[in-house]
Amino acid sequence: MVQDARGDRSKRAHLLSHLIHKKSSLSRMITPRSYFAEYVGTFFFILAIFASGGNPLIIGGALALAIFLIADCSGGHVNPAVSLAMYMNGSLKGSDLAMYVLAQLLGGVSAFYAYRMTKRY
Repeated sequence: MVQDARGDRSKRAHLLSHLIHKKSSLSRMITPRSYFAEYVGTFFFILAIFASGGNPLIIGGALALAIFLIADCSGGHVNPAVSLAMYMNGSLKGSDLAMYVLAQLLGGVSAFYAYRMTKRY
């Protein structure tokens, strides 16, 4: 029984290590469409945070939906911290990192102003 638990743990650790160190070919496929997808995904996610009033189930669902919808196009980062991690992993070029972060920040600011405009009336 102890042997099986160690074997399973070793297999999981190997799989996790493989996923972390796997180099993605995403950096070769990035287009302006990818930046727009990050903008829209971040806009939707941040708007859901504001509109839900901080409800964790809605926030989690919105994040999952945003990632699901844009993952094929841009990788579904939706967060500058994730983009930075992908850059540090070698999966994202520096120029693409700057554009991803810019798109995500603009998406977040746009969501804030869209929410603010709807709350005035």
